[in-house]
Amino acid sequence: MTRTTIISALDSTLSLQIVTKNPQNPKTLVEEIDGLIRVYEDGHVERAEIVPRVMCTLPHELGVTCRDLVIDKFTNIWGRFYVPKRDVKLPFLVYFHGGGFCVGSAAWSCYHEFLALLASKAGCVIMSLDYRLAPENRLPSAYEDAHKALMWVKQQALTESNQWWSSQCDFTNMFMAGDSAGGNIAHNVMLRLCANGAHDLKPLTFKGNILIQPFFGGESRTRSETLMVQPPGSALDLTTSDTYWRLSLPKGANRDHPWCNPWSKRLTMVERMRYLTTMVCVSELDILKDRNMEFCKVLGSSGIEVEHVVYKGVGHAFQILDKSHLSQMRTKEMISHIKSFIIKRNNR
Repeated sequence: MTRTTIISALDSTLSLQIVTKNPQNPKTLVEEIDGLIRVYEDGHVERAEIVPRVMCTLPHELGVTCRDLVIDKFTNIWGRFYVPKRDVKLPFLVYFHGGGFCVGSAAWSCYHEFLALLASKAGCVIMSLDYRLAPENRLPSAYEDAHKALMWVKQQALTESNQWWSSQCDFTNMFMAGDSAGGNIAHNVMLRLCANGAHDLKPLTFKGNILIQPFFGGESRTRSETLMVQPPGSALDLTTSDTYWRLSLPKGANRDHPWCNPWSKRLTMVERMRYLTTMVCVSELDILKDRNMEFCKVLGSSGIEVEHVVYKGVGHAFQILDKSHLSQMRTKEMISHIKSFIIKRNNR
C-alpha cells in the first residue's frame, strides 16, 4: 500500500490542515513531504494523520495483553507494551518505530498490528517507544529518549516491581529493534551503550540488535538510491529521504554526519568489541538496499557477527504499509526470521 493509497482510504478529515495566508499573518512554507508533513518558516509544523492512531485493544485469540505506560512525563515519552500470555519468562524486545524521525507513532495502527503479531509469534514481550519527533526535536532527541527509556526499564528491573508486564520479562535476554529511522535509533543507541560500558545497563543484558531497513544516508549516492525507480507514493524515495535528513539532523549538518552516515566515523576498537550480534532485514526494492548491505559488510569486516536477509520483490516498510499478498507472505517470513534470531541468541 503506497502513501497515496493510505491517504485516499482514510477519512478526509485526517488530511493536512489548509493554512489561509493573509497580509497580516503570512505563513511561508519551507519544507514539505507531500501528504505527510509541512514545516513553516515560523517553526509551525503540520502533520497529516495518514495512519489512524488506535487504542490498545487486540483480538482475544492473539493471546497478547497490551497497555500504554508513561515513561517520562516531562518529555511526554511513553511506551506501548505487548505481553504474550505464557507461563514462563520471555525475551524482552525494545522497539523504535520508523518515520524519518519526523512522523510516526507507537499508536499507529500499522505498528500496533505488526508488533502484536510479532509478540505473539516470536514469544517475546515488546516495548514500543513513542519518542519525540523532529524538526521540533532534532537529533539527538530521539536517541536521548531511547536511552532514557532503557534506563527506566533498568530501574524497573532493579526494583523488581513485578508489574503486569515486568513479571513476564527475562531482563537477561533483551534485544533492541526498529525499522527505518527506528533501526537507525537502535544502532546509534547501541553505539552509545558500547562506549559507556556494560555497567551502564546492569542488570539488563542485551543479546542482539534487529535492524529492519535501517535509515542511513550520505552525501555520495549509492546505486540503489540513484537507479532504483520507486512507484508514485512509495514509502521512501530519494527526495523524501533528503527532506527527512534536513529536518532531523542538527542545523548546519550534512548527510555525512555520523548519525546519518555511520562510516564517516569508524567504530573504535572498544565499540567493535562490545557491539552486539546484529540481524539486518533488507528489502530488495528499497532505495536503502545498498546502504544496508554495506552496513552488513562493514560490521562483518570489523569482526562483528552479523546476519542479513533480503526480502524479494518488496520495498521500504512493506511489513507495515503494504497489504498485498506478497508483502503479507514476506512479513510472515520476517517474523519467522526474527523469532529464529532471538531463539538462537537466547541459547548462547
